[in-house]
Amino acid sequence: MGSKRQFRIWRGDETGGDLKDYTVEVNEGEVVLDIIHRLQATEAPDLACRWNCKAGKCGSCSMEINGKPRLGCMTRMSTFEESETVTVTPLRTFPVIRDLVTDVSFNYEKARETPAFAPPADVAPGDYRMQQVDVERSQEFRKCIECFLCQNVCHVIRDHEENKPAFSGPRFFIRAAELDMHPLDTRTDRKEYAQAEMGLGYCNITKCCTEVCPEHIKITDNGIIPMKERAVDRRYDPLVRLGSKIFRRGETPQNSVTSARAAGPATPSTSAGFHSHAGGSHDSRAEAQAQSGVNWHREVPHPTAPAVDERGKLPLTELTFDRAAAPSPFGDDVSFPLPPEHLNFAHPEQDKH
Repeated sequence: MGSKRQFRIWRGDETGGDLKDYTVEVNEGEVVLDIIHRLQATEAPDLACRWNCKAGKCGSCSMEINGKPRLGCMTRMSTFEESETVTVTPLRTFPVIRDLVTDVSFNYEKARETPAFAPPADVAPGDYRMQQVDVERSQEFRKCIECFLCQNVCHVIRDHEENKPAFSGPRFFIRAAELDMHPLDTRTDRKEYAQAEMGLGYCNITKCCTEVCPEHIKITDNGIIPMKERAVDRRYDPLVRLGSKIFRRGETPQNSVTSARAAGPATPSTSAGFHSHAGGSHDSRAEAQAQSGVNWHREVPHPTAPAVDERGKLPLTELTFDRAAAPSPFGDDVSFPLPPEHLNFAHPEQDKH
């Protein structure tokens, strides 16, 4: 016989709900999902819970246990004190359908938006050949079981519903990193796309996603940070910029922003949801929000095509120009040091100094 343990489980639907207390028998070696199943078989036959493999490989039984996003099938009851009340709630970031089941379709929408693997045109399917040394870095990201715990814990969308249209989240940042590191992927704009369209700039690398990953993927250190570094190198490193001008004359960045424009500078997107970290967005509403300490709706400057002439040649003046090939995130009309009205954080007493 097992011992009686106290459980508190959230019951309700999209219209609302509350925590309900249960006293359940717990046997040695059982996990939280076992207790959910026992409740369904005894006291709460209408308790809704999503699950599938019960082996930590499908990612279906994602829930929050004592406030921490976990897999129900991988959380052993032995990790809790016998006198402790175990509280089980649905994933907070996504809309509740019923009880512990949430609508995670946001993640599938972002998956569809992420550009797929682009194989080389001169290699037939089945003839792809790669060395293990070439795939070691990206192979780690293939372990993802899409439990979406990393998406749930990311505060960018957990605490800010308005960010969802512009932010793909850590699960898809490692997808972009995997493809960017893939030796056979032919797209060269994974970094730019992640920055301009997936909201990579929103992430401030708190490593929450890494902490909750059941597959122990180093999401931040091995995926997000390298992508951030590559995006910055491509756009702002003077040596990389000079090399791209010399060796890639006339090449237009392959992304959704510039694909419709073969040449010439890209104009800022007018769609909402993007942000930069200082002034220069020319958006009066965003400027007003920045002055009050809010900075979520600023536009991200998009990559620009090389300034080549009709023959595809780069003018000599471009090599000696004192500005970067891409617009500064601060805006080209901003001088340094930044004046107080362009700071993205407004100190309550900044006007007194």
